[in-house]
Amino acid sequence: MISRDHTTLMQHPVVLVLVVLALVAAASGCGREDAPNPLGLSVEDSTSVAFSPRVQHATPPSQDQVDSARLDSVPLLTRVRGDGGIEHTYRNGASGDVLMVESLGGGACWLDMDHDGLLDCYLVQGERPGSEDRSGCSGNLLFRQREGGTFDSVSPGAGVNDRSYGQGVSAADFDNDGFVDFYVTNVGANRMYRNQGDGTFEEIGGQTGTDDGRWSSSSAWGDLDLDGDLDLYVCNYLKYDPLAPLLCEKDGESALCHPRQLAPWPDECFENLGDGTFTPVADKWGLKGDGSKALGVAVADFDNNGWPDVYVANDTTANFLFINQAESRPDGRRFVESAVRLGTAVSGSGSLQASMGIAVGDFDNDQLIDIFLTHFTGESNTLYQNLGPAGFEDISSNVGIRKASLDRLGFGAFMHDFDQNGTPELIVANGHIDERNADGDGYEQSLQLLTLVGDSWDDCSDKSGDVFQEKSVGRGIAGGDYDCDGDLDLLIVNQNSSTWLLRNDSDRGHWLKVAFTGVVSNRNGVGCRVLVRAGDKVLMQELVGGTSFCSSHEHVLVFGFGKHGSAVDIDVVWPTGTLQTLKGTTIDRSVVFIEPTAGNPDGSVHIE
Repeated sequence: MISRDHTTLMQHPVVLVLVVLALVAAASGCGREDAPNPLGLSVEDSTSVAFSPRVQHATPPSQDQVDSARLDSVPLLTRVRGDGGIEHTYRNGASGDVLMVESLGGGACWLDMDHDGLLDCYLVQGERPGSEDRSGCSGNLLFRQREGGTFDSVSPGAGVNDRSYGQGVSAADFDNDGFVDFYVTNVGANRMYRNQGDGTFEEIGGQTGTDDGRWSSSSAWGDLDLDGDLDLYVCNYLKYDPLAPLLCEKDGESALCHPRQLAPWPDECFENLGDGTFTPVADKWGLKGDGSKALGVAVADFDNNGWPDVYVANDTTANFLFINQAESRPDGRRFVESAVRLGTAVSGSGSLQASMGIAVGDFDNDQLIDIFLTHFTGESNTLYQNLGPAGFEDISSNVGIRKASLDRLGFGAFMHDFDQNGTPELIVANGHIDERNADGDGYEQSLQLLTLVGDSWDDCSDKSGDVFQEKSVGRGIAGGDYDCDGDLDLLIVNQNSSTWLLRNDSDRGHWLKVAFTGVVSNRNGVGCRVLVRAGDKVLMQELVGGTSFCSSHEHVLVFGFGKHGSAVDIDVVWPTGTLQTLKGTTIDRSVVFIEPTAGNPDGSVHIE
């Protein structure tokens, strides 16, 4: 959330010298005690990252293993009539006061609340940000899916009708009881909802100590200490009180304040103690960086050492990449902030950007997770290619990303193979933050879909459905297979207009949907890494935590194989490092992996 007079690191001579020297030192393996270090990394920090897979695979994939037999079609997404009964509009409550909190929300998540095999969804609400009395606000909504693909609101009876000024939501089974819970971020106290298993939820934010009272944006679940339960990372944004706001002007009129005019709230991480309680550990574990102003987060194994790392998208300040050190040091510190050294702190030109949403995936098929970020108009979105031990490279200008996004202001993002031809697409929800001073494509903007063709990302939005011709103020994106047909559909949250339910009607290739039941690991299998071998092609995905913007996806992985219709071999690497293999399975079906244990060393598989 930044105006066009954004800051560029290279405009500051002192910072430029520090960054260049730090990068030279990293490239040469230099660990001199007196080496300049702009983010305060210690000598120990700057040499601690290792890219060594915990589990060695017999036939590791190579760059040329992408299926060359691509389908001719592009993805097709169709807005469901009446949005399937999901009657929801995120109202930002704008009333002329130009409050900063009006610009960001809201989010959505998919979850199967009642274990009936049908996805349900939860959406947050805003309204009246400058009002201390919230009793007259609409509240958040929980929609239960019925047979036939329609949804009914069950919010009041389920006990989840929070009336706070909502921002986002993330879902996961934090207590490993088989029922998915969720966490709601607000401007003010956040909420934690524990699924009771009977169609109702209990709000336990205060009881667990997770009711953070700061302005929070996105959140993500991940087993950061690999103890078998999910921890919670919460992005916090600015020190801003909508009840007593900082007043800002532009050309003599009220205007949105710039993020640089307010101090940041540091993020928080809550360790799951396994007994239904949490404790804050961001300071203790090293999950703190200078500046912050966080809007997006992804929990994934970016360095292939078998331990989850945390990437944070910050607004107008350097992004964070917290690398997991695999075990606590004597001081309890688990993570080292390494974004400058690994090339993901700023753009390739050295610019600080207004980073909002995050999408991750192995787009180049080298078994390394790449990072895509959405940004403000005039900045372009950024694609960081993961080069392994050499860190990341901003390749946006070389592959069509910059040109396609310069006039857009992006929020939610998702990297996924919608037409299941073996290569991914990128979908981005766009929309400006300032109706009075909107630049680029204006205040309301169109949804955008990019497809990977060779080495370039091409905008195929005009061929992918009528919904891409509509204009909106897009925010959160959540992916899930609501109609159970083996491809992922989407929820798109828009400000002040209807939330969209988009059905995936693509002309698809062959596919495989993979889900997990953790026994030793977390129940949802967050952190599982899957390699599928289809002929001479090897595809890798990881079930990551977070991503998108203020939203969370269904806990499944869907692979596309194009014209390859023969049996495939599957390797699942569980967060414990245990390897589970299924050979010669037929495709175009769903597979659920149940984790191996000491008593069942091979685990089990349920095939639908």
